[in-house]
Amino acid sequence: MNFRPNAMMAIACLALVALPGPAAADGDPAARSAKPRHPGAQHRAAPMTTAPQKPGSSGVKLQYRVDAVPRVGQATPIVLQFDDVTDPEGATVRLSADRGLAIQGDSTLALPPGKRTTATVTVVSESEGLAYLNVFITQGGASSAVSVPVQTGTGAPALKSSGEMKPQPDGDSLITMPVK
Repeated sequence: MNFRPNAMMAIACLALVALPGPAAADGDPAARSAKPRHPGAQHRAAPMTTAPQKPGSSGVKLQYRVDAVPRVGQATPIVLQFDDVTDPEGATVRLSADRGLAIQGDSTLALPPGKRTTATVTVVSESEGLAYLNVFITQGGASSAVSVPVQTGTGAPALKSSGEMKPQPDGDSLITMPVK
């Protein structure tokens, strides 16, 4: 491909803009006043992870990334990007956190129809281990739930399942585990 230098710089500058603060959505005045990172900075954002969608879910596509290494007592930004809001009334997002993880700022977002919405949610780990930021999305009466993993330090590694995966007639899968 042959790009002109000005086009490459414009693409690079767009990739370097960050949204600071708790739950700063792109329609939020706090996000509009955000200062872009220095255009000459050699920072590359980590790639976004696409959350899987189940049949019958809200239909809203969620991508996310943890923008810092989580440390006990320190703020960790998590970038959430929402697409495919098709309901004319938009969609809503409710956030909750597992024990050991606290959300700073708003825990609800409104997603306008037909637009990509990007929000930065700030969480603080209260202890080492694995905790989840839970994202509940509702659109047109259908709901989705996505758990974003936040691994703080080296404590409490994720447990391996001792269960067996069994497909269900409706297309979902269940993990059955023995009771000890």
